[in-house]
Formats: sequence, C-alpha cells, structure tokens
Amino acid sequence: MRNSELYAKVGPKLKGNVPGPKARAAVEHDDRVVSPSYTRSYPLVAKRGRGIRIEDVDGNEFMDFAAGIAVNSTGHCHPEVVKAIQEQAAELIHISGTDFYYESMAVLGDRLSAVAPMAGPHKVYYGNSGAEAVECALKLARYHTKRQQVISFFGAFHGRTMGALSLTGSKPQQKRRFSPLVPGVTHVRYPYVYRGSSGGPEEEEAFALGCARFIEEKLFKTTIAPEEVAAIFVEPIQGEGGYVVAPMNFMQELRAICDRHGILLVADEVQSGAGRTGKWWAIEHTGVEPDIVCMAKGIASGMPLGICMSRAEIMDWVPGSHASTFGGNPIAIASALATMDILEREGIANAGYVGGLMMDRLQGWTKTHALVGDVRGRGLMIGIELVLDKETREPAQALRNRIETLCFEKGLLILGCGETSLRLCPPLIVTEDEATVALDILEECLSQVEQEHAQVGELAAVGD
Repeated sequence: MRNSELYAKVGPKLKGNVPGPKARAAVEHDDRVVSPSYTRSYPLVAKRGRGIRIEDVDGNEFMDFAAGIAVNSTGHCHPEVVKAIQEQAAELIHISGTDFYYESMAVLGDRLSAVAPMAGPHKVYYGNSGAEAVECALKLARYHTKRQQVISFFGAFHGRTMGALSLTGSKPQQKRRFSPLVPGVTHVRYPYVYRGSSGGPEEEEAFALGCARFIEEKLFKTTIAPEEVAAIFVEPIQGEGGYVVAPMNFMQELRAICDRHGILLVADEVQSGAGRTGKWWAIEHTGVEPDIVCMAKGIASGMPLGICMSRAEIMDWVPGSHASTFGGNPIAIASALATMDILEREGIANAGYVGGLMMDRLQGWTKTHALVGDVRGRGLMIGIELVLDKETREPAQALRNRIETLCFEKGLLILGCGETSLRLCPPLIVTEDEATVALDILEECLSQVEQEHAQVGELAAVGD
C-alpha cells in the first residue's frame, strides 16, 4: 500500500506519460547516429541528476535504483565529488601516468591498500573501466605465474574487450561473431543455488561445495593440468548473471584449491565492490582473501576509472609490459578520493542498514507474490528472481521485462539481470524513506503484472 504523504515527499514527479515529446525526439536522433549495439531497456533520456533523482529532458523526475548500473555510489553529482572534480580540472586534466608522475596516483594507492581485502603490501594498476581492470588481471596472472590456462564460471560477466569477453559466460550475444576469442579459458558451473538445488540448507551447501570441487576432482583429472592454470576469476556476487551470491563454503574451497596448486584467485569486484554490500568488498563477507582484486564502477562515482590491485609481489612485470594512456586520469582519481571519503563516512554503513531493511521486506514477497521465486543479495545489491511456477521455477523473462517497463512509466528506474531477475542497486546514500517508496512502486507494478498474467491464464483456460 502506497504511503501518499511519503510518496509526495520523496517519490517521483512525473508531468505526464513517459517518454515525453523531447525524449521521443532524442531517441529517434540517437537511433540515427549511435551504435545499435547498446542495450537500452526503456526510453529514459537523462538531463540532470541529484542524489537518487534523475530528471529527463521533459522535466520528469525519476527515482534511480539502477545508479548507472551500480556506478553512482554517492548519488548523482554529490557536492563533494563535484567540488573535487572542478578543483582538479582547474589544475591538471591530463599528463599520462604511463610516462610521468603525479602524486595523487600514489595517494589513492595508499587509500586503497588500507581497505584491501587481502594482506599487504599492495600495488595498483590504473585503467579506465572494469573491463580494463580485468584485462590487466588476466595479463598479470599469466605474466607472474608463467602459466597459460584460466578458469572462469558460467554466468560470469567480466567485460566486453577480448580478454574479458573470453572470461565472460553470461549471454551468447556478447560473443556471437567475435571468435576466435583468447584461448586457454575454461568455464565451470557457478553455485547458483536457486537453480542448482531444491532441497534444504544441507543440500544447498553440498551443491555449492560440489561446484568448487569439480575443478579439482574432474577438470584437473581430465582436461587441464593444474600446474598450467594461472588464475581462477570469480565474482563474489555475479552481477549480470543474476545477482547470485556465492556461498561461503564455495569461496573457501576455491581459495584452498588455489593454495594447493599455486593458482591466483582473482576477485572481480567491479559491480559488487566499493561498499555496495555493506563492506568495502563483497568477498569480505566470506572470510576469503584474493590475490588480485578488480574494481571500477562505484569507486569514482561515475568518472572512468578501473583498478587492478594485487599483492605487491605479484605485480612483478617490467616497464612496457602493460600501460594505459588515460588510466588513472587526475580528475578520475580526485573523484575516487572524494568518493572514498563519503563511503567511509556514511555510504558503506548506510548500504548495510538500508539494504537490510529492504531485504527484510522483499524476502516476504516469496510468500505473498506468485511470481517471486527468490530474493537474494547483500547490502544494496539485491536480486529478485521471477518465475512462472514456483515448483518448476520456469523463468518469467517476459514478465520481468514488463515490470521493468511499468516501473519506468511510474517513475522508478530499475534494471534486469540474468535470465529472469530484477536488480536493485541504488546509490549508497539512499534513505529509508526513499527505499520504502521505491519498493511500494515496485510492488504495485509486480501486483499489476501478476493480475495481467492471471487474466491471460484464465482466458487460455476458457479457450481450452
């Protein structure tokens, strides 16, 4: 039930049906000149943003629970971030850390080392995106170990550049007509518990442990020599794969396998890191320390910055082995330093608190809503899996897409992930009231789609 007073205070403010005339014109223009490879879920044409609010070109105000795909960790145009960017832009925009020095590269390295998910000392490499951070990790793992093979997981998304794409196992379209990819990558099953186990906690734990042990008990005995494996790449919470949380025993077994065979464990925290789960890094919830961690997205509040951080002894390559002209741009680093201040002061704790409140409400939907099969996540990284039948767990992709569109039409921005899930990843500064209103809107849309689906079923039954 919508709280009218709360909705009026913090809810969306729409002037009419969306998209409006200016938005429609902008989409038509975009269609003529911009690559059709982008995946736009609905016709939002943004003009400005503040906090968790986005205003489109027609003056409609939306609540943003997608945060630029989990990028705007401090909200849109946080005053401290804007100030840091403006001040740096007036001093030095670019000089290239590949060829020259500037102090902020090392300053940010120290700040990151202080919150690293593994023991130090550490070294960092700066790129421009999550994919670049992953590319660095892939090259570094092969360079350091002098090994060629790499293991990744089905459902994984590590990026679209050729090395990162080779590690990706999310959707066929992402790889279609781009072969041959980088050789030496083997994919194995990720512990997607909702899709791999239908029993109780004991069966779920056994399933998750079996996913990890398959590597050693089957893969290493049939197709890959363990001494030739450089690294295992894993998302502690799969992002594009459906916001699927890796169980603790799975992560611990991966660490043990890596230790037994001298393999590097690489944590891709591009989407799950920078405080989104209520800790700096999602892997911290498991008690496991990686050897290399990849970060981007929320670490710089929307500025292009990708970072590969490793234990110092691993980053042993010589000058010329890897570099980036724009990586670690002074403005992006200034934004990251301001972002870390905000996250440490309030964002991370708020993600844990508000995310916990949201999870408490959402988990009840598995009992009260026919389409909700599973709710999972940590902090403000929450996935809602929709199914047509809770017994068979048949995916409800079309209905998921319908809910996504309805939310947009009612002023709430969310995105799908995986085959049939919705993701909620608002800025980490979202308030309890804003979360309440957003879930009210989402539940209205969910209920509407459930009613529409039931009516279609009734009509089909009459036809039979």
